[in-house]
Amino acid sequence: MARIFNFSAGPAALPESVLKQAAEEMLDWHGSGQSVMEMSHRGKEYMAIHAQTEADLRELMGIPANYKVLFLQGGATLQFEMIPLNLMRGIGSADYVHTGEWAKKAIKEAKAFGKVNVVATAEDANFSYAPAHSGWKTDPKAAYLHYTANETIGGVEFHWTPETGDVPLVCDMSSNILSKPVDVSKYGLIYAGAQKNIGPAGLTIVIVRDDLIGKGVPTPATMLDYKTHADNDSMYNTPPTYGIYIAGLVFQWLKAQGGLVAIEKKNIEKADLLYDYLDASAFYSNPVRKEDRSRMNVPFTLGNAALDDEFLKGAKAHNMAQLKGHRSVGGMRASIYNAMPLEGVQALVAYMKEFEAAHG
Repeated sequence: MARIFNFSAGPAALPESVLKQAAEEMLDWHGSGQSVMEMSHRGKEYMAIHAQTEADLRELMGIPANYKVLFLQGGATLQFEMIPLNLMRGIGSADYVHTGEWAKKAIKEAKAFGKVNVVATAEDANFSYAPAHSGWKTDPKAAYLHYTANETIGGVEFHWTPETGDVPLVCDMSSNILSKPVDVSKYGLIYAGAQKNIGPAGLTIVIVRDDLIGKGVPTPATMLDYKTHADNDSMYNTPPTYGIYIAGLVFQWLKAQGGLVAIEKKNIEKADLLYDYLDASAFYSNPVRKEDRSRMNVPFTLGNAALDDEFLKGAKAHNMAQLKGHRSVGGMRASIYNAMPLEGVQALVAYMKEFEAAHG
């Protein structure tokens, strides 16, 4: 069967060349006579993979030397708890920006560990925009300020980096990490679940500035303390070795594409193609303010919601999958992460035009 165009929000499509390389190396990684799945995480073969994966990520993102890269588990959801546990630092309050479902979950968990100051919210317009920085009511004494760079469900993305002065900036980049260059030095901590732009589900990446490690008050439990993982090179317990290996292949693929500057140009081209068609259509619509539209997740609705099932059935017949919108908002959603080729978006737009002609 031919491979489909997979528009899933996550776990998401991986570069085909990465999958082929992983398949070729499945039974015998570089003459070792074993699969990466079978390797001891403390053996020289896996240690080499682990080190190269971190080095490539540091190169791609320009991660400064005074930041640790941690390969963890538990998804971004566990970070909703680990962040306040480690970063409240006895201060007792933190600032959060509320832009949708994932920000909401982060806020909920943080409230169990201290005071949460919601500095801005887009709730007044059903989370269809990113609140302008000029209206944020921040606390200069906050332990940190947290925001979600890209709301996967609502399709809202920050195309700018907040300025927070001496307050550490914390960002959930789960759904747009590696899609464009980022100045890591402006952040205290960046975290991301892997299953969108990095690799398979099960791996979580945390990039944290050295001075924020080991400052939890009270000291977090062992496995919830960033210091534990930083001091042990992410190997206090067995790390998600195969997920790290696949992530490493994706990082090498990104480098071969020309890095993050080049991949951003491709992502802009894909997003513009789809949004330009949506804006020109009288049949489809996108609810997000233009300047805040996500390049990664594009929600849209049909003029007649009764046609949703027929649209999805037709998409499947055209070799496209996972276009159904999140259950909380309905409609459709096309996730067009790094691994989605331009041809996939072209095929989607061609099908949408065909469907509009027949039903519009």
